Amino acid sequence: MSLGIKPIIDFVFKKVFGSPENSRALIGLLNAILELTPPIEDVQILNPFNYQEFAESKVIVLDIRCRDRNGKWINVEMQIANQAGFLQRSVYYSCSMYVDQLQKSDQYTDANSAISICLMSKKLFNDSEQAHHRFQLMDLKSGRKLADAIEVHTIELAKYNLDEAFISKRPKIEQWAFLLLRAQDYDRIQLRKLLPGIEFEEAIQVLEIISSKTEDKQMYDQREKAQRDYIWMMTGARKEGFAEGKMLGFDEGRREGREEGREEGREEGREEGREEGLQRGKLAGKIQLVQELLGEPVSSDIDLISQNSESLTALLNGLRTKLKN
Repeated sequence: MSLGIKPIIDFVFKKVFGSPENSRALIGLLNAILELTPPIEDVQILNPFNYQEFAESKVIVLDIRCRDRNGKWINVEMQIANQAGFLQRSVYYSCSMYVDQLQKSDQYTDANSAISICLMSKKLFNDSEQAHHRFQLMDLKSGRKLADAIEVHTIELAKYNLDEAFISKRPKIEQWAFLLLRAQDYDRIQLRKLLPGIEFEEAIQVLEIISSKTEDKQMYDQREKAQRDYIWMMTGARKEGFAEGKMLGFDEGRREGREEGREEGREEGREEGREEGLQRGKLAGKIQLVQELLGEPVSSDIDLISQNSESLTALLNGLRTKLKN
């Protein structure tokens, strides 16, 4: 009987890779991606797995922040839906880690590498079959790179060859892609045969525990539903548009959905009304999205578009502060 546990569910991902007692799984994943010389041998997890975090949270929790023995700061996250601006967010995380590691008495030369790693279950760059992109600070003309600086990795798991007939002989990064996307379809004996190695053994053991332990399985079911609802919400928001936008002179409402907050106005509408409508529609969509993420009652389109931009901005800032906290 298959384990039936998806490693990309936030509760599972954080328990497998964010538990100090399972550090060999995290080290194996990092070494497969970063290919450092010498490889990572030890990590300190800065935001370790906490069961209560998932019991109380309504949002998706999929990032792990750690530091290796050589001082590199690394943030790993699992991206389940392609969101607008997530690449910029990854850069922001890297910059934050780069800045936050320095104390007042430290010198700039004390700063170590700050690396963001984004594992993606969906494709990001459809014009390329390259699965792993590594972005660094580099001079375009000479190719010279700034060492020990900011780095962003994107790993498009779906682009790897996940054929089980060959997976045991494939590079480690492909084996991790197989585990993350396909583990739920196999039992523990099959997985151990397909993915040999202590790092995979540790990860498979955690999946087995979650599958058999009543409390963990209940939390898994709860978080899987929350994650499924989140993806549905994000996808639906992009497709539905913003029907009330027509009241402000729009042709199609919000084509890109609440996350993008972009609307197309009617060509025959007055430019002033169109600009005001664009601004209100963008703010209203973002407010509704944050309200849903917080689990709060969602304001109606009519209630929001009846307010001016200043009031909507103040409301959005307050919700963002609450979500951040």
